Amino acid sequence: MAQVKITLTKSVAGRPQDQRATVIALGLHKTNSQVIKEATPQINGMLHKVRHLVTVEEI
Repeated sequence: MAQVKITLTKSVAGRPQDQRATVIALGLHKTNSQVIKEATPQINGMLHKVRHLVTVEEI
């Protein structure tokens, strides 16, 4: 599977609790933090939910 680099570009302050939980489940904590994940259907669904808060790059 392809890997993706996920960067938290916007703060989760003032966002609904489910979006905050999704960002934490992806492994992101502070703005501009980055993680590398496999592009599975589960991760893609999580990214779709918080697409306005993150930047995604394929590796």
